[in-house]
Amino acid sequence: MSIVADRLSRIKPSPTIAVTNKARELKAAGRDVIGLGAGEPDFDTPDFIKEAAYEAIKNGQTKYTAVDGTPELKDAIIKKFKRDNGLDYTRDQITVGTGGKQTLYNALMASVNPGDEVIIPAPYWVSYPDMVLLAEGTPVPVACTKENNFKLTAEQLEAAITPKTKWFIFNSPSNPTGGAYTYDELKALTDVLVKHPHVYIMTDDMYEHLVYDDFEFVTPAQVEPSLYDRTLTCNGVSKSYAMTGWRIGYAAGPQALIKAMAKVQSQSTSNPSSVSQAAALGALEGDQSFLKERNDVFKERRDMVVDMLNEADGIECLKPEGAFYVYPSCAGVIGKTTPDGNVIENDGDFVTYLLESQGVACVQGEAFGLSPHFRISYATSTENLVEACKRIQKACAALQGKAKAA
Repeated sequence: MSIVADRLSRIKPSPTIAVTNKARELKAAGRDVIGLGAGEPDFDTPDFIKEAAYEAIKNGQTKYTAVDGTPELKDAIIKKFKRDNGLDYTRDQITVGTGGKQTLYNALMASVNPGDEVIIPAPYWVSYPDMVLLAEGTPVPVACTKENNFKLTAEQLEAAITPKTKWFIFNSPSNPTGGAYTYDELKALTDVLVKHPHVYIMTDDMYEHLVYDDFEFVTPAQVEPSLYDRTLTCNGVSKSYAMTGWRIGYAAGPQALIKAMAKVQSQSTSNPSSVSQAAALGALEGDQSFLKERNDVFKERRDMVVDMLNEADGIECLKPEGAFYVYPSCAGVIGKTTPDGNVIENDGDFVTYLLESQGVACVQGEAFGLSPHFRISYATSTENLVEACKRIQKACAALQGKAKAA
């Protein structure tokens, strides 16, 4: 009898973490590797946020807190939702977790029964379907191709909903594509959801503040107020505030669900770090002006990466509205042969070729549910990005033969 639970056979380790670890191992072995796999800003946590943590430590805020967040942090989150999204919540509608991932996990574990279906637009963040599987639910991926800018249409959503649908997971701006939904695009989806009162909406807004070219972010409960009572609006400080290691995510939603999520968390991690909560409080209540300065840098990087990738033979890259990812198509290299005589059969082969031949680490599209693509994170230095794109161009130019017909 195996000591490992059967349920773990349903899931796989995170591919993005695997790529990042592989890049670190190669660097440690002396290889010149540029890692473009991690979704982590290269900027440091702003000093005023660090100061909030220092003060908390000096003031002895190093004890247990309420399981799902301090009252002070919950109040700051309430103010954030009102300020940024025009949404009103009370403390018993707010939960704070150890990162955005735990918040999503808690929600699924607290709500999904065996056989419940969860609609997930693909490409998707790698953890969505596996968390649904751990909760004994059934992920229902819906392919959203580059012809529609990787966005779900109302018709696709309507076709995917069944009597077994429990949740619709929505992510804008998207990991892995960077694509973001306009008000009108989101309104088309919420119009469908209004007609299906048994479907709950889990919106992952982690990249809310990372949008470019005057794009205006909106969230489902903001666009369609009648969905307020069945929407869990998830967010966190990891990406916008460069606080990935602090591990603070939060969500707002129906009281019964929030209470159930706290019950799950009480039997796993209990409260998030007290010091990290103090830092998150500082982040949400502090001067937000640094966000624009950093977004200007991200936008420059995005534009440069998109331009350079589109100059590579066989690569086609759309310009996304937000986040810090691009999701180029590598269809134009599938079927070609590497200098070593290996045929590129899929996007997994292509990213392996990039890593082995050029020392560029990125993530295959298969991991996100839509091939043949690959994800590049441009949350690293401009110098690294320029060099990485040059290496990708070199790798593509070295391929021989013709690509397979699409």
